[in-house]
Formats: sequence, structure tokens, C-alpha cells
Amino acid sequence: METKRIAIYPGTFDPITYGHSDVIKRAAALFDQLIIGIVNNNNTKKIEFSLEERLFMAKREVERVGSANVEVQAFEGLLVDFAIKSNARAIIRGLRALSDFEYEFRMSYMNYKLNSGVETIFMPATEQGHYISSSFVKQIAKLGGDVSGFVSHEVAQMLRKKYAS
Repeated sequence: METKRIAIYPGTFDPITYGHSDVIKRAAALFDQLIIGIVNNNNTKKIEFSLEERLFMAKREVERVGSANVEVQAFEGLLVDFAIKSNARAIIRGLRALSDFEYEFRMSYMNYKLNSGVETIFMPATEQGHYISSSFVKQIAKLGGDVSGFVSHEVAQMLRKKYAS
């Protein structure tokens, strides 16, 4: 019996962008199952959207891109522990620029030292998405700018509502 090839694409997805969607579509084509792992306990970033809002946005985006083998789950704790619990053998990390690589490379090594049975796969951003980041999208939205080129219509509406006051 062949083992199902499962990968996790982790992140805060605060909010999910077209750059994330691109990685989701490409990674979903490589694995039998892709789990979008939305971290609930990130202490390094200021999270604007609640876990429930981020789960909702990610599920809607997965529906929008039409990837049937993708599911969205929340997790807490170490990513490698979530990978083991999910029977995943790979962690997908998107890279926008060289500056992303240094951080992601160090993190991949730490994850490997914690569990050598889970590999990290780097997916470089495409030309259309290499400049998109959730932080930039939030900044534009906070200042009243148009984010429709970076996120889905539904996410753009949620951003407008969040920063309307």
C-alpha cells in the first residue's frame, strides 16, 4: 500500500494573499494532501485577525482556487509536532526574496534537528507574487489604499471593515 504524500504549508495568514494562493496551488499539485496550518500562538508577529477570521479567509481562498486536496487546520506549538500528528513528511515554505531565504533556511535546519523525518521544501514566489506580503497589504489597507490586486474580494472587504474606524 502506497503512503499518502502529505505536506503542510504553515503560517499566520494574517491575511491570506494572492502570493499564498499561488504557493497553495503549486504545492497542492505536488502532494496528495496539502494542509494549510494556521498557527494560533505566534509570538513574533502582531496578529490583526482572530484565529477564526484567518481560518475563514483561508477556507474561502482554498474554495476560490479550487484545490480539492487542500484542507485548513489551526495548530499550536511546534510545527514539527503538528507535522508528525498530521502524518506530513514535508513543510512548504514560500520565498519572496533573498532576505526570506536566510530566515527560512535557519528555521528549516532547526526543524530538521527536531525531526529529521520532515523535510522543508522552498517554493520561490512567481513573478506575479514576489512583492506581496501580508504586512504590506495590512499597511496599505490601514492607510485606506486599494488592496484588490493583492487579496481576494472577500479578504479586501474584511480588511476595509477592520480598518474602517
